[in-house]
Amino acid sequence: MINLINADCMEVMKDFKDNEFDLAIVDPPYGLDKSSMQGAGKLKHRILNMSNTDWDIPPKREYFNELFRISKNQIIWGGNYFIDNLTGTRCFIIWDKKQFMPTFSACEFAWTSFNKPSKIFTSRGELDKIHPTQKPIKLYEWILENYAKEGDKILDTHLGSGSIAIACHYAGHDLTGIEIDKEYFDSAKYRIDLMTKQKTLF
Repeated sequence: MINLINADCMEVMKDFKDNEFDLAIVDPPYGLDKSSMQGAGKLKHRILNMSNTDWDIPPKREYFNELFRISKNQIIWGGNYFIDNLTGTRCFIIWDKKQFMPTFSACEFAWTSFNKPSKIFTSRGELDKIHPTQKPIKLYEWILENYAKEGDKILDTHLGSGSIAIACHYAGHDLTGIEIDKEYFDSAKYRIDLMTKQKTLF
């Protein structure tokens, strides 16, 4: 079951029980606003200036406290930005974007709570984006295959483009996805509905 909620994740999380979710896979805002993009290429500036970035406020300590309370394991994208709120880990996930633009990041890091070796997943980002930080469905399929068990309940506190929901649908995992921004929520819901009507995912 895919359960999508348009609300502030802090308000929603307080109603969940301890360890209600087996795995939280989240991509919180890093706080990289438009003014921080000095040295970025013209394309990135254009994307940011055309986008609504009101959501781009990094979470406070209370967010991480709640996330760890309600989930047994966590995968947190941008973990390198949240080192004050996370412990050391030997298990980073590195997404190699096969980036050809020299002013764009070549990779992104996810902190995990797993005691496993770090792994690298290589895939280009999706060209048809509905969210500035959109990650490919294939990346989430790979994460679920490597870090989730059959029957796991998954949580995403920052749904964004909804890529994780599409991956969970085809992998057979229950997902609760939360998105605070109404415009992004509606766009993600439309994308999820469209792509999960297919019998197979191409």
